[in-house]
Amino acid sequence: MADTSQRMLRLLSLLQNGRAWSGAELTEALGTSPRSMRRDIDRLREHGYPVESLRGPGGHYRLVAGNAVPPLMFEDDEVVTVALGLRMVAGGLSGVQGAEDGAERALGKIERVLPSRLSRRASTLASAVDPGRRVWPGASAQVLTGLGEAVAAGQWVRMTHRGRDGQERRRRVDPYRLLLLGRRWYLFAWDRDREDWRSFRLDRITGLTPTRAAFTPRDLPAEDLAAHLEQGFGTGEGRGGGERLTVTVLFHAPAAEVAARITRVDGSLEAVSAHNSRYTVRVDSYEWIAIVLALTGLDFTVEGPEELKDFAARLSARLGRAVGAFSPPSG
Repeated sequence: MADTSQRMLRLLSLLQNGRAWSGAELTEALGTSPRSMRRDIDRLREHGYPVESLRGPGGHYRLVAGNAVPPLMFEDDEVVTVALGLRMVAGGLSGVQGAEDGAERALGKIERVLPSRLSRRASTLASAVDPGRRVWPGASAQVLTGLGEAVAAGQWVRMTHRGRDGQERRRRVDPYRLLLLGRRWYLFAWDRDREDWRSFRLDRITGLTPTRAAFTPRDLPAEDLAAHLEQGFGTGEGRGGGERLTVTVLFHAPAAEVAARITRVDGSLEAVSAHNSRYTVRVDSYEWIAIVLALTGLDFTVEGPEELKDFAARLSARLGRAVGAFSPPSG
C-alpha cells in the first residue's frame, strides 16, 4: 500500500476490530515495512487514537478506550451488515419499544456517508428484504437496559410484573439471561418468592428497582436456555399434566387489530394480507381458547385441528339453544 492515507485507514480498520496485533502481522497486512508501520502508529496517536503497544516477546499493538470517540472505520462487508441490521430494527424486529426511530436515525447517518458502491449494495439488500412488522407489544428500553446491567453485575432486582390475568404483582428475582424469542424479550430468572426458575415477558414488566446487591449464582437448568424455554412454550405439558394442543385460526381482520383485541398474547400472529391474519398457539384445552377467540369480537375461521372445529360447533349450538335459536336435539 504505497498511499499513506489509504494505509492509515487500513491500519485503523484493523485495530478497531478489538484484537491485539503483533508488529509482524500489521506489517504483512499493510504490505509495508516495519518502520513505516511504526510511523503510521505514531500518526494515529497524534490524531488522538489511543494505540497501546507492548514490546518484547508477545508484544502487540491494540486500540484501547479513550476519552474521545474517534471516527469508526468499517470493512465493506461490515458496512452492509450494519445497514441491514439497522433496517431490520427499523422494521420493528428488535422487540423494544421506540427502537425503530433510533435505528432510522442511525441508518440515515450511515447512508449519508457511504461510498456510492456500498450505498447501492446496502440499499439493494434492504429493499429485497421484508422484515415484516411487530404486532406484539415491545419491551421498554429502560427495562431491557436495567435488567441487562443487573444480569452482567449478578445483582437481584425487584420488579412489578403483570400476569396473564391482568393483575400486577411484585417479584424479587435473580436475573440470569435475557432472550429474544419469537420477536419477544424474556427474562430467565430465579424467583426468590416461589424458589423456582421462571421466565418473564419484558413487555409485562411495568416497574424495575435495582438493589445493587449480589446474589449467589445457581447452576442453570439447561445449557441452551432458548431451546429450554421454547420447549416449555411449545411442547410442554398443559395444566394437569396433559399434552398441549396446537390451534390455528384465520382472523378476518388486520394483525394489528387482532393483537389489540386478543387477551391471550402469546403464540404467533402473522399478517396474511391487509385484511386477514393467522394466529397459532398451543393451549391446555379447547374450551378455554374458544372463549378467548369469541371475546375478541372479530370474525374468524378455525383452520385446525378438527377437534376444535367440532367443539366450536357444539358450543355454538349450545349457546343457540340457550336463547331459543335452535331446537333441542332429537332423541
